Amino acid sequence: MYKRQVPGIDSIEVDTNFGNHSIQGRQPRTAVGAVGANHYVFVVVDGRDEGYSRGVTMTELAELMRGLGAQIAYNIDGGGSSTFYFNGSVLNRPSNGGERGTSDILYVAG
Repeated sequence: MYKRQVPGIDSIEVDTNFGNHSIQGRQPRTAVGAVGANHYVFVVVDGRDEGYSRGVTMTELAELMRGLGAQIAYNIDGGGSSTFYFNGSVLNRPSNGGERGTSDILYVAG
């Protein structure tokens, strides 16, 4: 498996000006990756739910996406807005107990 990590990256404090530490540690996360031309992989990881899912770090998410064959991947959002909605149903277990209103979505039609 491809692995290139800066030592200690998971312990670096990020976004301290606004007090948003959700990028740190294990969190619910949403990502999309390109496997090839017109071939994508979408991942939603639940978290903050003891006994069900602990979430993943940014490094773990990168490793997961690489393991799924993504040549390039983007962390889209995390926390309570990490929701996977498909064919009229929510397929995951959002960390805040249900869908959360958000101003952005990734919509795929076809």
